[in-house]
Formats: sequence, C-alpha cells, structure tokens
Amino acid sequence: MNKTIVIDPVTRIEGHAKISIFLDDIGEVSDAHFHVVEYRGFEKFCEGRPMWEMAGITSRICGICPVSHLLASAKTGDKLLAVKIPPAGEKLRRLMNLAQITQSHALSFFHLSSPDFLLGWDSNPAIRNVFGLMSANPDLARGGIRLRQFGQQIIELLGARKIHSAWAVPGGVRSPLSEEGRTWIRDRLPESLATIENALTLFKNLLTELKTEVDVFGNFPSLFMSLVGKNGEWEYYGGHIRFTDSHGQIVADNLNEDDYQQYIGEAVEPWSYLKFPYYKPLGYPDGIYRVGPLARLNICTQIGSPKADRELQEFRDRAGGVALSSFFYHYARLIEILAAIEKIAELIDDPDIGSNHTRAHAGINCLEGIGVSEAPRGTLFHHYNVDENGMIKKVNLIIATGHNNLAMNKTIAQIAKHYIHNGDVSEGFLNRVEAGIRNFDPCLSCSTHAFGQMPLQIELLAADGKLLKQLSRC
Repeated sequence: MNKTIVIDPVTRIEGHAKISIFLDDIGEVSDAHFHVVEYRGFEKFCEGRPMWEMAGITSRICGICPVSHLLASAKTGDKLLAVKIPPAGEKLRRLMNLAQITQSHALSFFHLSSPDFLLGWDSNPAIRNVFGLMSANPDLARGGIRLRQFGQQIIELLGARKIHSAWAVPGGVRSPLSEEGRTWIRDRLPESLATIENALTLFKNLLTELKTEVDVFGNFPSLFMSLVGKNGEWEYYGGHIRFTDSHGQIVADNLNEDDYQQYIGEAVEPWSYLKFPYYKPLGYPDGIYRVGPLARLNICTQIGSPKADRELQEFRDRAGGVALSSFFYHYARLIEILAAIEKIAELIDDPDIGSNHTRAHAGINCLEGIGVSEAPRGTLFHHYNVDENGMIKKVNLIIATGHNNLAMNKTIAQIAKHYIHNGDVSEGFLNRVEAGIRNFDPCLSCSTHAFGQMPLQIELLAADGKLLKQLSRC
C-alpha cells in the first residue's frame, strides 16, 4: 500500500513549509514535494500605492533580506525616473548590499545549517540548533554572532535601522556614510576577516567526512544564472545576466533584465504557493536552473579580491570544475562572506561614500521599470507598471528562492531516495531531507506569490482526536 511521509514544519528556515515523501508499496521513495504553505501576496496589495513608497514597502516583505528588496525596488524606481544615479549613490548601495550578504550568509551558515554537520545529523534534535552549537563550540558560535552583527551594524549605520530601512530611494540614497560610521567599520574589519577565515578552514577540514552529503545532497546537472560584471567577474548589484550549463559553458549572455520574460517563464503547481521559474528555451521542467552563491561562483571568471580569488580556485579544484552539489552552497556562502569583507575594505576608503551628492531627482518619465540585484539567495527581479502619476498598476516579483524551486524539489527527492528504504524513516534520515532545503537557505515569506493554487483543508476533530468531518475547497 502506498504511503506518504510528511515533515511539517520544515525547521531552521525562514517561513513556513512542509515536505511530502511518497513511498511505493514496498517502502521505496517514488517522489518528494516541497510545499510552501504560506501566502502573503505583496504583488497584489502594492497596487494603487505610489511608486515612491515601493522601496520602503517591499523591504518589509522579510526581516532577513529587507536590503535585497530595498535595492531592487530602488533600481526599478531609477528606471521609472529614467535617471543615472550619482556615483556616491551607487557605491553606498553596493556597501549596504555587501553588508546584507555578510549578515544573511552568517545567519545561514552559523545559526541554521552548521548544527547539522558539527553536532551530527542523528544527534538529539533538542540540542541540534544554535544553542547546542554554543555549548559544543562557543568560540565558533560567538564568532558567527559577531560576524552577523558586523553586517547588520553597517546596514544600520547607512540606513538608520538594521531592518526595514527606507534609505535607498528612486534616484539614489537618502544620506552618505558618516565619518564615525566609516571608523567603526574599519576597526571591525580585522575581527570579521579572522572569523570567516577560521570558518572556512573548519568547513574545508570537514569535507572529507561529509563526502556522502556532497555526493547526494542535490548533486545533479542544471543551468546556473546570476549577474556578472562586464568582464564576467563576480557581481552583486549591477552588470548583466548570464546562464551557464553544468560544464561551465555559457548558454546565454549579456541578457538584460528588461527582457526577462523572454528567457524566464513562471509555472505553478497545485501543491505550493511558490512559483516555479524555468529557462524558457528549454521549457518546463527541463529548464531547471540554480541561483545564489553556488551559481555566482560557478559563473564568474573571478571575484576580484585576493583572498576570495584564492578560495574560489580551491573551491573549483575540490568540485572538479563546476560545483554541481547543492551541499556546496554552504562552502560558497563562506567564500562570498570573505569576498564581501574584502570589498567592504576597498569601499570604506573611497571618498565618494562620504559625498552629500547621493541622489538624482526627477519625475515619472517611464511607465514601466524592471530592476534586478543579487540577493544573498540569488537574482531578484522587481517589475512595476505605473500610471502617469507614478501610482502602481501592476507588480511582478521573481524572488531568488523561487528560481531555486525546481532544484529544491529535485534535491529532497534525491536525498530521500538515497536514505529511505523499506519504509525506514528514522528522524536522522528525515533531518537529512530537511537539510537538503537548508542548502538553499530559502526565504519563503519573500517568495509566495502563486495566488489561489493550494486547496484549503479543514478537519473537525472530537475531544479524543477522532476525525469527525473533513472539508476541502480548491
């Protein structure tokens, strides 16, 4: 008899989700689904708002990655105004995004994921968390907390608050970095650099005993997508879009965000509120691609900072070229933190970031704008249609986590098929399936936009737990 195993909720992720594992009549895994079970609908309730408010509104989609939406929205506003922002405005936006990458990646690695491979997949779930990590390795836990604080404090120094800032606006940013802020950042750079270098050494030493995880935690060929600079270098704010394949060959290059509907399609499934983006020329679901730190490191020609470039070469050597294992997302995050710290060190001495000329002013000059930026989790699109007064008529958001949806589903199916046999669904095996999702560090409250696709189910239970009645509405 067929059986379904449900993991509900998926733990140590941002947002609400469950996993269904489908077993055949002999207890082998036939398939697995990652269900995103929350719906927020930012696209819809933004309609009718002035476009000037959109950066501040969309930054409230999430408390983990508000900067990502702030910047993508501001860049969309630049398009509607048809302005070129001052150099200071762009450099300050870049500084904030580097801080966002640092704090978000630190949260993912140190707080959410490392308890699995530092404390053990089969360890007691009551201590397999950040508190257990504090007890087992207090120096590492403290370093992770301080590193995240470093990123968040830079965000606050720029935008006056750690989360939900409205600092970036159409045309630039509201204010420069103070000299006091510059000094604080400069003073904290050595500690942050030491922390990430220690974490990289620790993780690389663990890779030998984590060979099974590397082999089966989402190890498959796919396309990869990210922004790159004009020479193919690592990019996190500007540049153009590139797709590469699992051999590192360029599939499409010099793509403009304004044309995203020509190469990105968005499918929906009845069992999730998360859309399923795909590469249009290959169709759905064959057009599977991955975004985020793994994709960015696979696609770029170089990072452009000395320590990070050395780590990038070692990363590629360990992967045998293109890294196809989704478990290497953890490794890539650490390298990106290192890159971000090095680039913060470069920017902090740039005189432009103290300039008061941070914003270009204009009225509505275009009725449609599309902005793109690299969020920690991958490429983020904002697409606005406005009327002549700048009132929002339509919004479409393609969220980084959404791009990875096909890959996340493929990953959990691969892990489940490797570990679960004859109906053996021990807690340790199920934790490994969950960890397949944590590879991608999904941000689900950002990404739930497939309105009306999941049925509503209501169960009426008696005091003894007996099911009295069940109702469903599609």
